[in-house]
This record gives sequence, structure tokens and C-alpha cells, in this order.
Amino acid sequence: MKWAKWTESTGPLSPSVVSTRVRLARNFAGLPFPGTMRPEQALEVVARMRGLIENAGRQAGSSAASAMQLFPMAELPAVDRLALVESHLISPDLANRREGAVVLAQDQQVAIMVNEEDHVRIQCLLAGLQLEEAWRLASEVDDWLDGEGNFSYHEEYGYLTACPTNVGTGLRASVMLHLPILSMTNQIEKVIATIGQLGLMARGHYGEGTQAAGHMFQISNQVTLGFAEEELIRNLKAVVEQIVAQERLLTRNMVAQDKMRILDRVHRSLGLMLNARVLDSNEAMSLLSDIRLGVGAELLSLPEQVLTELMVLAKPHVLQTECGQTLDAFGRDVKRAELLRERLQRALKSKEDKK
Repeated sequence: MKWAKWTESTGPLSPSVVSTRVRLARNFAGLPFPGTMRPEQALEVVARMRGLIENAGRQAGSSAASAMQLFPMAELPAVDRLALVESHLISPDLANRREGAVVLAQDQQVAIMVNEEDHVRIQCLLAGLQLEEAWRLASEVDDWLDGEGNFSYHEEYGYLTACPTNVGTGLRASVMLHLPILSMTNQIEKVIATIGQLGLMARGHYGEGTQAAGHMFQISNQVTLGFAEEELIRNLKAVVEQIVAQERLLTRNMVAQDKMRILDRVHRSLGLMLNARVLDSNEAMSLLSDIRLGVGAELLSLPEQVLTELMVLAKPHVLQTECGQTLDAFGRDVKRAELLRERLQRALKSKEDKK
């Protein structure tokens, strides 16, 4: 099954903005949080979710629930669970919870994690900078799930969650950014420190505690209590737009001052990607970062969504689900080089044919 359908499109401020995610943490009233639940209680949460989806699916007016499917973690092979993590549809924590599950919309723009840190985590994942639209979709799903007052809510504190930092709106909005020039010029640490003073935080590719592979950073809100959802989203959007403007200004200045060196870096990486026969995931991410830089600087012409699709395809378990094979490390490196080379050649040819 293809687990990264969201990469098939592009969005505003791409390729600097890779994706937008809005997540809502919710818990059913009358049940302990997942960390202290008994196995039978965890199964009850999954059963409730299954029932809500089936009921909503029978209601023609609920577009958010249309064509949704529940996948219990215990019934998914390890390679599929890890491919879901690499596709940013579930967390590493959920992948390791046998009593957990994920509910996916047909287009995979909506993914609902069940029995992760909270009973329910509604996620909407879109390409580019689309915070308002992601919030609208996540809110629509929240409305039909909580149609009968299913979720724990306190008049003073808002939605009750397992982690105190999520109490209130339960909303965590994040934007994945590609910031190669800010990174190369050692200005990224200053940016991270500044946004920290604004109630935001920057993390690596897969979230908290992970590295910024391929110059990818997630920017998200830190607190949810005391702020309206619209205010959190508005503040995050304004900061992201400022960071992107700074990255693009630095890129223009660097190209103006040293265009040949940037061209060489971009085309050297493109040449390696088109000719390499063995590629590990770290090298692939580095090469794709340079190619994305070239597209953003208008030094290279490629469909923007292809870059994100290849970034996810380069991951070890997405790669194996794509080719339908179980491979050792060297076999993955060979297959990665082959698939990325073929997809990139196809994209370049398609772009050339349209001229």
C-alpha cells in the first residue's frame, strides 16, 4: 500500500515549506490515559473509534469521515508500521504499541492515531503552507468524533490530555521547512533561539529529539493553554513566513555573489543522483537537499512535488513497501539508487516534454 499520498501535491511557499500538520489531542471521558490503561480498556478505545467511523460513514453529510479505514498496529507488518512513521502519518511511539491503531482517510490528508499518548490524536497533513486549511479539516473531524460529547473537557482548562503542555486547545500545529542557506551560513541557531522566545520550537525531521536531516526543520507551537486555535495558527504562520523570507533573501544574495559555486553544488548532486548505483539514506537526503535548493533558487527546473516524494521514498521502509521486497541494508542502498534515479529521470523528461 502507498503510505505517502500527501507527497503527490504541492502547496504555498514550496519548496521552502515542505508540509503543514495540525494535530488535535483528545481523550474519551471515563477512561484513564493510554499510559495507565489496562489492555481491555485500550481495546475499548479502538472499538469506540471503529464504531464512530462506521456510524459517520453512514451519514452522507460527514465528508470528513468518508472512506476512512482503521488499521490496528498488531495487524500491520513491522515494515508497514515503520513506513507509516517515515511518511509522517504516525509517531514512532504508536508504531511500537500493539494496542494502538491508525485511522486513515483515503487521500491520507487525515490520519487519526489511536492509543498513542492520548486516546485520539487527529492529524491533518498537507503539502506547503496550509495552516488554515489543515485546521479546518482537523476541526471537521473533531466535530463528528465529539458529536455526542465523547471527549474529556474541563470548563476552565479545556481539553484534558496526558501531557500538561497539550491541555487547553489540545492543538499542536507544525510546519516542515527546508532551510539549507540558513544552515550553511550558521544562522539557524539564532533563528531557533528567537522563535523560542515567541513560544515556538524547532525540531528535527521526525519531531522531538531527532536530527535535522537534509536541512529539514519542524517549527511548532509549544503551549496550547490560554490561546484560541486561530491565534496559535496565525502566530505560527507569521513566523514561518518571516523565516522563509529570510531564507529566500539569503539564497538570492548567495546566488548573486557566488552563482557558479552554487550551480556546481546543485548540478554535482543532480549528477550523482542520476548516476549512482548505491545510495544510503543519509547521502540521498543530502543530495535531494541540494537539488531542492537548486529548484528554490530557480537554478534547476523540476516539479516541486517530485522532490518531496523522493525524500520520503528514500526512507528504508517506505522503499521496501514501494518495491514489495524485504531487503538487507546493501540491497536497500542499491534499490534506493535505482528508484530515485528512475523517478528523477522521468521527472526531468516530463519537464522537458512540456517545453
